[in-house]
Amino acid sequence: PVASLLPFTVTPNRKSASPTSFRLTEKFILLLVFSGFITLCFGAIFFLPDSSKLLSGVFFRSSSVEAETRTGTVSDQNPGTGKDEKILAKIRKDHEKALLEAKDTLQKRPEEINQDIKREKEKVAGQMKGVKADSLPLVQYVRPPGATGHEPSDPDIKEKRAKIKEVFFFLFIIAFSHLKGATIVDALDTLYIMEMYDEFEAATEWVERNLDFNMVFRKKAVELGEKLLPAFKTPTGIPWALLNLKSGIGRNWPWASGGSSILAEYGTLHLEFMHLSALSGRPIFAEKVMNIRKVLNRLDKPQGLYPNYLNPNSGQWGQHHVSVGGLGDSFYEYLLKAWLMSDKSDDEGKKLYYDALQAIEKNLIRKSSGGLTYIAEWKGGLLEHKMGHLTCFAGGMIALGADGAPDDKTGNQMELAAEIARTCHESYARTSMKLGPEAFRFDGGVEAIATRQNEKYFILRPEVIETYMYMWRFTHDPKYRQWGWEAVQALETHCRVEGGYSGVRDVYGSTPNHDDVQQSFFLAETLKYLYLLFSDDDHLALEHWVFNTEAHPLPVIKKPSPELTNHLK
Repeated sequence: PVASLLPFTVTPNRKSASPTSFRLTEKFILLLVFSGFITLCFGAIFFLPDSSKLLSGVFFRSSSVEAETRTGTVSDQNPGTGKDEKILAKIRKDHEKALLEAKDTLQKRPEEINQDIKREKEKVAGQMKGVKADSLPLVQYVRPPGATGHEPSDPDIKEKRAKIKEVFFFLFIIAFSHLKGATIVDALDTLYIMEMYDEFEAATEWVERNLDFNMVFRKKAVELGEKLLPAFKTPTGIPWALLNLKSGIGRNWPWASGGSSILAEYGTLHLEFMHLSALSGRPIFAEKVMNIRKVLNRLDKPQGLYPNYLNPNSGQWGQHHVSVGGLGDSFYEYLLKAWLMSDKSDDEGKKLYYDALQAIEKNLIRKSSGGLTYIAEWKGGLLEHKMGHLTCFAGGMIALGADGAPDDKTGNQMELAAEIARTCHESYARTSMKLGPEAFRFDGGVEAIATRQNEKYFILRPEVIETYMYMWRFTHDPKYRQWGWEAVQALETHCRVEGGYSGVRDVYGSTPNHDDVQQSFFLAETLKYLYLLFSDDDHLALEHWVFNTEAHPLPVIKKPSPELTNHLK
């Protein structure tokens, strides 16, 4: 039976609807999954280059390869077999076909391309007419508690929580009036969590009206998931980083170790694709991400570590660069959260996570002469004593997984999480603005300080606040709320501008030099984690909810009990 995800409950301030329409909470859960796909799609939009050399190196489209990778047989073939030659010949043929299509597209005028897109949309709309939501299987669901909370009893905490909500409301009004786009989609669940139901309803209606989501959201989420499947058309099943949704042609970033796929990209699909299989009753989405595990399990890991680059054609590692920050971070997070989201039934995900963490502790975690614990980067066997702001999420991740640690290591892992949280706080405290730099170093006599100009900027990132939130939930040490409030005050002082909140170019400067950019993750992640830091523990309780890497909460997938089945009949 398919695990259930959709909440069929009544929400406050929701007008009555016809039996065939979706209610507010139903849209909320669907949008959690859908927003993850939207984020991926915005990153996947790319323009075909006019370099034939580049095109021939990174593009292909092969249905036969897709069929092989679904079953996992391509990677298992013995080298030099005739079947391999046939597959490579098919890939070369499809390369040539893709080149011709790309060159034809490049010769068209912009208005002709726009007309093609319009005709394609009309064609899809015509095909979808008359399709009903019940074409997808009935999904049983019991709504986990805590999607919304209640006011804290402590007046000081209540006031701080209200301040964070006020900041979010200020930004949402600006975004809804002038920006829209990805910011609105990314902020939908934060609106709901903060109980801004009227604004949530207005934002949902805007999404339906302006992003062509004229079908029920579950149907649209499945349709979008199917649009992403061609990204997996590689000999190994490791997906491309970029995908042209119209042509189905994928490619990787040219700078990524000879066109390799990136660990934090292909390794950060598991939660969403497992949910999508449960939403649709179609196992193909789960099969795609489980195949990624099979490929990784067959590879030798240097010192037990996972390099950031993997060639999707050969199935071999690229450069031996290992990072728990940028390029690698969320892969490790998703190993742990796959186990948690499965209601702790995914034993393989659990083992992979704790094995990886053991290798990280042994090879990457170091302590400075001043007593600060940090996670270095590994490049071909040599350590670079640098820790990125992105890496600071690891404190929260380690705390989240400490309870399930093997061999009575729970206490050690909680201590490690606390030490990383302290180090990341120091990276904030040692700047003039009390905001953390993009990266900080532990060499040349400095500790937790950025020494290079291109590492001194702050772009409203959430990772440090994320760790504070988890550490508060597991320890209730008041310093984490204190540190979070210090960050709120610094944001108000140095980042708030007339039109919203801006990043700053140098956190060590005496006055802020704004970059004039407000990232959508500031609303979706930073402010959400701050709000939860000052909320009670039963608001999105961690035993019922799992946050994806963009801070969108997904419910733990539980097997439906016989009592639930009878109740839903």
